[in-house]
Amino acid sequence: MNPVQIKLTALWVMLMFTYLLGDVIRIFAGDFVPGEIAGKKISQMQWLGIAAFMLLPIIMIFLTLILPLQSNRWVNIIMALILFLFNLIGLPSYPSAYDKFLIVFGLIINCFSIWYAWNWI
Repeated sequence: MNPVQIKLTALWVMLMFTYLLGDVIRIFAGDFVPGEIAGKKISQMQWLGIAAFMLLPIIMIFLTLILPLQSNRWVNIIMALILFLFNLIGLPSYPSAYDKFLIVFGLIINCFSIWYAWNWI
C-alpha cells in the first residue's frame, strides 16, 4: 500500500474523531437543545441530510484505501475542499471556544489532506 494512502486515511480518521469529539463535548457542556439547531426545529429529512453529510469522512476512509491513484488524488482533494469550505462558513456561528478550536483543527486536517493528495507522486 502506498504511504500517502495511509497518511490520507489517517487524516480522514482524525477528522471524523474531531467532529465526534466536538459533538460529545457539546452534549456534556449543555450547549445544545435536543431536536434543534440554532434555535430551530429540524425535520427528519434534515437530520437525514446531516447524517449523510457527516458520513463523508467515514466513506473517504474506505475510498482512500481502494481507489486508483489519479481518482484517489482528486476525490481526496475535492472532498477535503468541500468540508473545509463548509466548516469555514459555519465557523462564526459557533459561540464556544472549544467548538472554534476543534473546527480550526479540522480545517488544518483538511489542508494537510489537500496537500498530501496534491503532492502524491
